[in-house]
Amino acid sequence: METTKCLIIGGGPAGYTASIYATRAGLEPVLFEGMQPGGQLTITTEVENFPGYPKGETGPVIMDNIREQALHLGADLRSGEITEVDLSQRPFKCVVDYDKVIMAETVIIATGATARWLGLESETKYRGFGVSTCATCDGAFFKGRVVAVIGGGDTALEEATYLAKLCSKVYLVHRRDEFRATKAMQDKVESTPNIEVIFNNVPKEILGEQQGFVKKVTGMILTNTKDKSEQEIAVDGVFVAIGVTPVSDLFKGQLELDEQGYIKTQGVRPLTNIHGVFAAGDIQDPYYRQAITAAASGCKAAIEAERFLNE
Repeated sequence: METTKCLIIGGGPAGYTASIYATRAGLEPVLFEGMQPGGQLTITTEVENFPGYPKGETGPVIMDNIREQALHLGADLRSGEITEVDLSQRPFKCVVDYDKVIMAETVIIATGATARWLGLESETKYRGFGVSTCATCDGAFFKGRVVAVIGGGDTALEEATYLAKLCSKVYLVHRRDEFRATKAMQDKVESTPNIEVIFNNVPKEILGEQQGFVKKVTGMILTNTKDKSEQEIAVDGVFVAIGVTPVSDLFKGQLELDEQGYIKTQGVRPLTNIHGVFAAGDIQDPYYRQAITAAASGCKAAIEAERFLNE
């Protein structure tokens, strides 16, 4: 059984930044990167609003740089997933990959959030065969073809503009009559000629063909949210970008969560309802969900962990 002063769960901007600050504070933190090292930024395309990159940079490069900085300072970054926690008493008992036990004096939770799906049976059927939540990962498979992006936030519009560089046409389908995205992202979409916006519509069904084990998407049926009329569009791929779900199931019944599943923290501080347990990044942020705000909260969590241990 291993012990540590500070255990960090999650390897996105919040987790890596927490490890940088905790390492410099002499806490010798142990960080487990989880199922998606680097977090959601690793499936993001060009990032223009992260400080220190005047010409912009891709999400994976930014995360590689932050991770490299943590390693350079001596942070103990490990592959593996925390699969069980007992926060009823200190030191806190955490289980790695259903096997190894690690006892932690403090815990920083930075598990982030995952992409949300539409919930259609046909979406599940064609997932990985033309249905995706990551344009960076799968966009190259649709070069010169027609695709649709579902959503109206920054992520959806970013996915659409990225795919427009590869595809002959991109439908951007949104359930409302206006986008939630920033003005800058809306301007990009408006200035991209091969993006066609379809407002007030939601996917009813994803159409496709199957021959043996081979499946492919051929189209999508949309339902108008106002008059309930339907239309069919021909597409080769569907990219879902309708938001995220906080990765907090592990902490249900132990930490206070809001109705959406985000961990509740105390005002501007990353304190949870359990002393010695802190939350940072998208797991506790339903409002901003930006890489820079996640990194900032990771900094705050590490400082709070240091102060807690000193007290």
